[in-house]
Order: sequence, then C-alpha cells, then structure tokens
Amino acid sequence: MSKTMNAVMMREFGGPEVLELVNVPRPVPGPDEVLIRVHAVTVNRTLDLAVRAGRYGRPVKLPHVLGADPVGVIEDIGRDVTDRQAGDRVATMPVLRPATATTPPTLLGVSVWGGYAEFVVVPASATQRVPEALDFASAAVIGRHAPMALHLLETKAKVRPGETVLVMGASGGLGMAGVQIAKSLGATVIAGAGSIERVQRAMAAGADYGVDYRAHDLVAEIKAITEGRGVDVVFENIADPELFPKAFASLARGGRLVTAGSHGGGTVPLNVTELYQKQLTIHGSTGLTAGDLVKSLELGATGKIRAEFARSMPLADAALAHRGLEDGDIEGKIVLSPAQ
Repeated sequence: MSKTMNAVMMREFGGPEVLELVNVPRPVPGPDEVLIRVHAVTVNRTLDLAVRAGRYGRPVKLPHVLGADPVGVIEDIGRDVTDRQAGDRVATMPVLRPATATTPPTLLGVSVWGGYAEFVVVPASATQRVPEALDFASAAVIGRHAPMALHLLETKAKVRPGETVLVMGASGGLGMAGVQIAKSLGATVIAGAGSIERVQRAMAAGADYGVDYRAHDLVAEIKAITEGRGVDVVFENIADPELFPKAFASLARGGRLVTAGSHGGGTVPLNVTELYQKQLTIHGSTGLTAGDLVKSLELGATGKIRAEFARSMPLADAALAHRGLEDGDIEGKIVLSPAQ
C-alpha cells in the first residue's frame, strides 16, 4: 500500500477556492484505531461549509481536512482492536471521543482531519458496520442525519403510533430524515417547507400532508389539517425568528418540540404563557448514540428509509460541490467519492 494518499486540504479559511487536492502521508492507525479506505463522505452546510469559512463555533487547526461522516472499508487495524477486522464495511460516528471535565469532544472533520481523503483513521469504537444491502453513498447520507432524527423523535419526543408530527425545513437533509423516521415510528407527518417544490419533495419522501409556510399561514393550515387540535410533535431545525413562533403555536396541548439546528438565526421569540398554559415541552439536543446509527442503517437496508441526495461527485470536485451548495445551484445532499 502506498505511504501517501490524496486529500482535499484547506490551508486557510475562506471560500470554496481554499480547498485543494494534495498528496499527503497516509495515516497509520494507533493501538485502538482503524484505517478506513473512504468510499463516500457527504458535504454539509455546518460541519463543512461553516468550518471552511471560519464561522464554526470551535477552533480548527490549519491545515485541515474536512469530512464528518466518511463511510468505507477497513484496511488496517491497531494492535488492541479486537472487534473490527480488515474488510469490514463501516460508517463513522461524528464524535470520536467524548468530552471530559477539561476537554471538549473530539469531532471528526473539526477537531481532527476528516474524510475528504482516500483514507481516514478513527477509533474502532467510533465505527459501526454497514449492512451489505446498503451502498456506500446511501450509508453516508443515512448515517449523517437519520441517527439524530431518530434520537430526537424516538428518544426525546417519544413519538407514538398515531401521533401527528410537523417537520419544519422538511426538504433539507435533517428534515427529510425527520419525515422518514417519523413515518417509521407510525406517525402522521406534515411537511413544512419554504416553497411548493420543496413541499413536493418532502411529500415524495413519505409525508402525508404539506404546507408551504412562506405562502400560507402555518398555524391556520395546521389547525385545518388537525381539525383544530394541533400537532403532537414539532421537529424544528431552522430557528428562524418568524417561523419558530408559528411552529410552536401549532402544538396541541401537551405537545413536544424537538430541535437541533439554527441556520435561520438561532434567536427566536418564545411565548412563555403558551408554554405553561398548554403544558408544552422543548427538547434541544445534538446527541445520538451508537444504537441510533445502527438502527438507522438497518432501516435503510430494509427500505424503511431511503437516502435522499442530489449528486455524487469525485473528491477532486470538492470545491465545486461547496460552491454549488453555497450558491443554491445544487439542491439536496452532495456525496463525494474518492473512488471516482
């Protein structure tokens, strides 16, 4: 095996043009680590575009290699690894090592070099096997958002069969996962999105109803769909100061709102009177467990959820992928493949 590899590196913060394909030393796994030959890695607005631009909320050491969710095949293992072997098809967890009393968690593609490369090294404990029925690109997309959606809806909101769930930003990566996970839990799903085209994409992914919240009154539409009751759960990942109060007002008495996202601004009005009078609950979480990843991959392998992505591109086109996503020329998730 060659001692070098191709990787997309950034030596400074800035626009997509700071990403360059370079040849660098191939990493060597430590005692508890595995070396993965990367077959697919997704492009993300926060963990890639914001990090590249220098807008992420944690320090990033340069030079840096992005890529939070590589999927591929184990090529080599460290001497202490006993539960993984060469040839295993694996996906990676975003948190490589948990936080301690004095240090933050180690995030792949943020704290350490990530998967925009032919190879990546991660702790064996941060990997989970990918079912044979699932291709690498689909596994990368499902592994990126479905585990968090599952954690929010199943663990935090405790969605039950027969309940109604409003998914905001339903055509985005996390929103699409939310639509499908909610359906897999037996819920009736209302997709909220900012255009009729985006609503239609979410409906095609399995939503039962759709609302264009830029063209129509969200609260009135939700009341009409639910015969005045409101929804049991709101899956919110926008945090837009105009939309958040409307989504919150769409909750039925005893309803729950779960959220993990703030690209709409992050600071929103909150009707505290409504919060306590209707006995509502708000859960904010970025957490997920290894079990969430395993279950999500299994749901993908059995066809109960499917990967929604716009395009697969060669690793060498990472800058073009960033530009297309940033400028809005590419709608949906992009997958980079070092093998192309």
